[in-house]
Amino acid sequence: MKVNSHNEWDRLREIIVGRGEGQACLVFPESGPVSSELLEKANRLAREAFPPWLVDEINEDLEGLCDVLKSFGVKVYRPDVSRVNRLFATPYFGASGDHCYNMRDLHLVVGNTVVEGPSQERHRYFEAMGLYDVWYDYLKEGFRWIVAPKPRFNGEHMIVYYEDGKAQYEDGQKFIKLKEEEILFEPANTVRMGRDLLYLVSRSGNYLGAKWLQSVLGEEYRVHTTEKIYRSSHIDSTVLCLRPGLVLLNAERVNPQICPEILCKWDKVYFSDIIPTPEEEVRFQEEVREKVHRELAQLGIRTHLDSLSSHWIGMNILSVDPQTVIVDERQIPLIRVLEKHGITPVPIRFRHSYIMGGIHCSTLDTVRDSKLENYFD
Repeated sequence: MKVNSHNEWDRLREIIVGRGEGQACLVFPESGPVSSELLEKANRLAREAFPPWLVDEINEDLEGLCDVLKSFGVKVYRPDVSRVNRLFATPYFGASGDHCYNMRDLHLVVGNTVVEGPSQERHRYFEAMGLYDVWYDYLKEGFRWIVAPKPRFNGEHMIVYYEDGKAQYEDGQKFIKLKEEEILFEPANTVRMGRDLLYLVSRSGNYLGAKWLQSVLGEEYRVHTTEKIYRSSHIDSTVLCLRPGLVLLNAERVNPQICPEILCKWDKVYFSDIIPTPEEEVRFQEEVREKVHRELAQLGIRTHLDSLSSHWIGMNILSVDPQTVIVDERQIPLIRVLEKHGITPVPIRFRHSYIMGGIHCSTLDTVRDSKLENYFD
């Protein structure tokens, strides 16, 4: 089939599901070459943060997701992970990739167009190549493939956000914003609603990225920006469109006063009863991942191991069609809310979304039974 997906809810036909192989990303000092001894020590530490049992459980749950999708007649593609964790260098910096799990983070499918976004994270510079075999397969039928300009990362591109001279916090962490010197955004900052796209300005998307996206999509589409509802990263645990006229909203981040104007006429489900992060996941984060992060920092190597997704990753659901969604089996209150609105939840086991990313994050729908429509005029 041809690439074709205009929204988040129409009947799903084809999708890409990520893989769990990999380890922690490593961003190296800009002072010069890295010795083989330092690299060996860094890789050994990084493997401690991704022990074999963890990778096995991640892949087991992803296979379970694939089985559910196939039971609905959905064709599933998987990325190439043969090059993950390779050390690389550009004229501006050196780093290593980590994995090819979050398929939606770096790609936006808009109709018959695929946009590869320029991530603000150095270690993700070449991650999108894990999907090139898939795109070349789709290219036999033809689609528009757009790759954003690669950022150079001259200097520090992330800065702490201040209001009235005080650093601002979100989900217990200092809020970081992006400078507006280069085009920076991860497509997971967007939610698709036919002709209209809602774009979250955050630590993973700047205004320049929204401006560029509007320019390449053209007048046929409208890119709406918002920065009031959530400023940390990505939009798909904050705003989830279930079908035309119905949107699920994170009640901790969105309220009627700051709800994006484009959604004002839609029915809104403000959800707050999320299940907390499991204690074992928090314990592994504190006792293993953060320890490795500190040890690598002492070697002058930066990682993202000090971060864990908030409990709101449990809202990260995937629509199979307007009446059916795939949801984390632990989120019983969310399952009941969906059922009240005539939607059938399909619960699956997804144990490590807090470390890796949720169901929606780990997938990228490439074909839906959809056409370009205007849901707001």
